[in-house]
This record gives sequence, structure tokens and C-alpha cells, in this order.
Amino acid sequence: MCFNRQALGAAVMMLAVQGAWAQSSVTLYGTVDSFVQYLGNGSTHSFSERSGGDSGSSLGIRGTEDLGGGLKAKFVLESGYNTNNGAFFVDSSTLFYRQAWVGLSHENYGSLTFGRQYQPTFWAIYFTDPFRGDEVLSPVGAAAVAVDRNTLATQATSGRTSNSIEYQSPVVGGFKLYTMYAFSSSVTQPVPQTIGNLFDVAVSWSGYGLYAGLAYQNQHAGSESLPGLPAALNLLGTERYTAALAYRIGIVNLQANYTYNRSNDAPAGSMAARLNAAHSYSFAEVGASIQATSADTIEIAGIERDARGVHDNAWGVELGIDHNLSKRTQIYARAGYIKNHGTSMMSWPAVTVTEPESSQRLVALGLLHRF
Repeated sequence: MCFNRQALGAAVMMLAVQGAWAQSSVTLYGTVDSFVQYLGNGSTHSFSERSGGDSGSSLGIRGTEDLGGGLKAKFVLESGYNTNNGAFFVDSSTLFYRQAWVGLSHENYGSLTFGRQYQPTFWAIYFTDPFRGDEVLSPVGAAAVAVDRNTLATQATSGRTSNSIEYQSPVVGGFKLYTMYAFSSSVTQPVPQTIGNLFDVAVSWSGYGLYAGLAYQNQHAGSESLPGLPAALNLLGTERYTAALAYRIGIVNLQANYTYNRSNDAPAGSMAARLNAAHSYSFAEVGASIQATSADTIEIAGIERDARGVHDNAWGVELGIDHNLSKRTQIYARAGYIKNHGTSMMSWPAVTVTEPESSQRLVALGLLHRF
């Protein structure tokens, strides 16, 4: 009898383990994106091969486990890389640059996650950029990370944050709430930088073809080491206000967004004050996505970036065409123009403006595959 009880207990345990396995899943996924590019940068011209023109090349693992009662455990680990040379994207010291988080979600109460993840402000604006916030060829990316002398100390949003805790609510009546708090963090690439604690909150509403998003972000002070400066530049505490709107009319999705970055005053005698690098700035984008056929999408956007208190501004336009060869593979083309005024230095990420008052012209043709 004792033996039978032990055998029965072992069988029950094995069935329980198999049931747990059946309720868990781990998925390998990714994107491979490469494009060839012509760039006119002021008076210079170049041809090159790059990665991530439509969507950042990535390799990721996501997993879920059903814990019962509507509760699930979830995680995502996602690395970014350059298809053209196999190197890590942006930061060669960070394996999971794009995402690395774990958390719990409930179908009725939302999700709570911990790690490196997308900011609420990113989610508010994402659906209103025709180029989907791409880190390489999006006009919004160009405006957000522009390196102007007069705004060097005003912090720019990165879209992602390390050491963060994020809550996302379920959708209720079309509304969704995102909140995040992140502790201070440091990076060594592309330049050594320390950023302070961050608070970010956003709310969105969608229905009847309309999407609207509002976000507020408060980034505490930090520091950055830039080549050519005698000491580290103090990055000022920066508040960020974002409004986003989209409306679909048939095959056309009209889109617009606006972001205002307001910095704190630079302390007297600080590097930011000495360089007069503490100006606030804003950027606004209007555009549209057009589903021309079941396989073809046309994107168009115009953007303007203005630094407050100085005569620095830049504007640009970009046109894109995506053609789906299948559900997973597409070819795409991009053509863009950016014009800088004053000491403005706006250009596409990883493209350095070489001359003041110059223009940048870009034409790209790429191939993307998702798996």
C-alpha cells in the first residue's frame, strides 16, 4: 500500500509539472533590416550600407507563464544589432540594449514590470509618427537626439529607460494609463553619461478611428562627458510635455505630435551656464500613413525643431514607401531633406552635421525580414 501511494504521488507530480510546462511558452523572435544609403551632408556626399532603416534589427526572447486566475508572469530580453557588420547597436557593452524586463500581468488589473523598458512618453507618441519612431531614419528620432550647442545641457528623451518600474493599465472605455519610475543609471556609449531618476506618466484614448495621447516626463539632473570639453557637462533637470493625435479616414491615417522640453536654470558657474547650453526646445511633426494597396504603405512627414531664446531652428520632410513581399518580408524606400538654421545641428541619428546652415539629403533602399 505504501509503495502504491508513493507511485501515485510521483505520477501526480509528473502530471502537475507537465501541466505547468503546457501553460508556459518561450518564443524566439527578431528583425533583420539592412539598407543602402546616399547621403548629401552639406557639401559632402557618400554612399554606405546601414541597418535598421524601417525597424531596428533585433534578436529577442519573450516568455509567459499562466499562473492561474488571469495572472501571468512575463519577460522580454531583446538585443539590438547592426545587420551590415554584426556589431551591437549603439552600445557594444550592453547585450540587451533594446529591452530587458520581467513582470506580472493580469487581464483585469494591468501589468507591473521591472527592468529596461520603453517609456510611457514613447508609447504616447509612437502611434502618431508615420515612421514609427525608428531610431535610424525617423524624423522624430532626428529631432529628439539633435546635438545643438545651445541645447546640450537640456536632456533628450531616449525612448527607453534602465532601472525602471512600469505599470500599464488594461484598456477601459478606450483609455489606457502608463506610469514609470526609474532610478539613476549610467552608460559608457556613445559617450559616458549619468542620468538622474525619472518619472513618466502617459494616458491614451482610442476609438472611432481617433487616437489621442498625452504624456509628462520629469528627468532629474545628470552629467555627460563630451570630447573637447575641459570637464563633464552638467545635464539639467528637464521636464517634457508631449501631445499626440491621429485620425483615420478610410485608407489615410492623419498623424501629428508635439513635444516641449523645458530645462531647469543652469547653476551659475557650471559648465552648462558657461556654454549657454541650457535652452529649452520643442519639435512638432505632422504627417500621414496611406494604405495604398493591401501590400503597399506610403508614409509622409514634416517636422520642425526650435530652440527657445536663440535663432536656432531646423525643418525637414521625409517620404517613405513600404512594399510587403509576404507577411514577414518587405522592401522599403526613404527620401528625406533637413535644413538647419543658426547653430542648429539636426540630422538623422548617427549622421553628424559637418557645416553650419547646411542641409542634409538622404535616399535609402532597404530590405526587412521578421521572424
